[in-house]
Amino acid sequence: MPVQMRRRYCWLLVGMALGCGAFVQSSVAQGPKRIYDNRLTPIPDARPLLADHPEFVHPVEEVMRYEAPMLIDEDGADLSVRSWRFSYNARGIIEMPNRLRSERTAVIMVHPWGIDDGQGWKTPEPAGAADFCTPTKNHLAGRHTREVIDPFLRRMRKDVALTLFSIIGEVDPLRKRMYRTFDANPSHEERMQARKEIKEKLNEFRYEAQPIPATLTLSKETPVIDYFQQFPGLDAGPRYNPAGFWSLPVPISSDVTVAHDDVLIFDVEGYDPLKTFLKKNGIRHVLLTGYATDMCFCKTTAGYENLSKDFNVFLVGDATLATFPANSSPRYATNAHISFASLNHMITQVSWIQKLESTR
Repeated sequence: MPVQMRRRYCWLLVGMALGCGAFVQSSVAQGPKRIYDNRLTPIPDARPLLADHPEFVHPVEEVMRYEAPMLIDEDGADLSVRSWRFSYNARGIIEMPNRLRSERTAVIMVHPWGIDDGQGWKTPEPAGAADFCTPTKNHLAGRHTREVIDPFLRRMRKDVALTLFSIIGEVDPLRKRMYRTFDANPSHEERMQARKEIKEKLNEFRYEAQPIPATLTLSKETPVIDYFQQFPGLDAGPRYNPAGFWSLPVPISSDVTVAHDDVLIFDVEGYDPLKTFLKKNGIRHVLLTGYATDMCFCKTTAGYENLSKDFNVFLVGDATLATFPANSSPRYATNAHISFASLNHMITQVSWIQKLESTR
């Protein structure tokens, strides 16, 4: 390995180690303590993980798999959530059961953007980019929502304390009248009127902008630099997405069912109001779904980087999709990003989340 590359790799490992240490420190400081028996028992002939929906997520396979003791075991638990994480130091995947109280559990879906779904918000033509960045990829994500996430939310909604959706854009009066938010729950009549007004506003917008450049001006010495400066892989600015596109009131995708008491999270308000709302409602555990695994799912207001500082977060690994440039399928990209997240976060899957008889 060349010296420069080796140095970069070493710094990567140092950064990962420092990040892990910071994560552990912030978590250890909360609540009464107990001694956890970190006993790892090899699992012979373990089946691949995340194998229920291979069209969307490539199954996770690893040489070593271990079973560890139960991590969360709440009195009165009525929800079983088996989970796993990967450890380089243990040199394998570690699986463990968890028993939660559903009344202390919330399901959150990150960024179910209502685009190219018939509600009016559309990918601009001829070269605009939004959500998964092409209409074809947006439709594939919509099918994943219908086939995987929506059935999961429908099943969980009657048991968990809260179902929430995070969305982009400023807090606006239309969406405040269309969905329940942290401080309001509009009537059915208000919602129907707001839905009508949003559809009208989205449909009257002109979704047309410039095409990709027909010519580029390149220097003799650095044509590659010049090429990408003038024609980058993703430009979601006003050249291709017309001015005003990103300030439209984006609705929750029509591919997912929204119940009257489900809650809309406005990203722009930041993490603290979300944390306060969840704590006020007695939430300890979060089952996280949504898009995109490599970006919004981790980095935005309701992403796991925020939530994992204050809640027991389980990433539902087959109820998320990563962006997948240069590929026709998200299966490998999603596998890679979920696998990387498993270094410091618990991963579960839809079929591993099951109702229990309450032990109360």
